Amino acid sequence: MIVAVTGASGAIYARVLFDRLSALKDQIEAVGVVMSDNAKEVWQFELGNQSYNDFIDFTFYNKNDFNAPFASGSAKYDTMIIVPCSMGTLGRIAHGISNDLISRAADVILKERRKLIAVVRDTPFSLIHINNMKTVTEAGGIICPANPSFYSLPKSIEEVAGTVISRVLDLAGFEHESYRWQEE
Repeated sequence: MIVAVTGASGAIYARVLFDRLSALKDQIEAVGVVMSDNAKEVWQFELGNQSYNDFIDFTFYNKNDFNAPFASGSAKYDTMIIVPCSMGTLGRIAHGISNDLISRAADVILKERRKLIAVVRDTPFSLIHINNMKTVTEAGGIICPANPSFYSLPKSIEEVAGTVISRVLDLAGFEHESYRWQEE
């Protein structure tokens, strides 16, 4: 699995995903992570730390490392989650502009007909954003806006972010504990 973190606001979503993937490591062969420079700055600003360095079960790749295994379709990485996904990143993916490892990995995932989940965070959407989401969807990607739900009555920002990440994990095919509407 590939996790990409871009510089859109919403580092909490990436952190909660990292926490959940760590707990689900028995369902994952490998996690490759790519963070943009802006993602690291936003993480520091919003979360007040660099705790992404604490996830030692993941392999981190430089944003320009085109020698990363998932830069090629010959590698068997079958799922990519971009969280949060900036509209700039989404636009480059929609138009096949592979100028860094994030956009190249997304291009590979789409061309190989594997699972791409883009957790877009901007609001409101311009027509350009909507058209880029349409293009990525038509190419086989899944757009999962970072819109939390509240019927589980979340009590903290982590629980609010967790409502989105639970949905992402469902889309990625993980077996995990999550609030399910009207289920005991």
